[in-house]
Amino acid sequence: MSTSAETAITPRRLPGDLAMWFFILAELSVFALLILAFAVAQMLHPQMFSEGRQLLDRSTGLAMTLSLLTAGLFAALAQEQVRQDRPGRGALFLSVALLLACGYVGIKLTEYAHLLASGLGMEHNTFFTLYWILTAFHFLHVLLGMVILGWLAEGCRRRRYDSQRYSGLESGVLYWHMVDLVWVLLFPLVYILD
Repeated sequence: MSTSAETAITPRRLPGDLAMWFFILAELSVFALLILAFAVAQMLHPQMFSEGRQLLDRSTGLAMTLSLLTAGLFAALAQEQVRQDRPGRGALFLSVALLLACGYVGIKLTEYAHLLASGLGMEHNTFFTLYWILTAFHFLHVLLGMVILGWLAEGCRRRRYDSQRYSGLESGVLYWHMVDLVWVLLFPLVYILD
């Protein structure tokens, strides 16, 4: 026979803070408008966009994708460690996520330097104007995400997060997943699809 405690259903809740969800929704709305502008411009100038993509290195884009997604995996693993009352391991996984994010930054800055040295700046054509706007806006979000990951790692080290107090950690990890999601959309749009 089961007791009422065994059959009680714990209510589901949204992870993180509601304010973070509104912030993420606002940011995704801005990215959606930029992606829409890119798609419309591509319909108007298909040849230019096809030629522009040929000047980008897909393997570089793939390396950045793997870096960000792997960082997201480690951020999720960190969150799970904290929920299991292992904030020290959470700090370690967040530090790994931060290192992987640094890898993305290094690759992206190298790509930017190469494009600028090749004369493919924002003024080159419509494709590169939108490329720079989309990727630089995303890059700024990655940098903010790295600050958040570092802050969360330090919070885990100082035991500000544990199995009872982790809403702030969830909010920060949610932000990082938003950064991942946007890149998962940008990578094929900018580097692959014709």
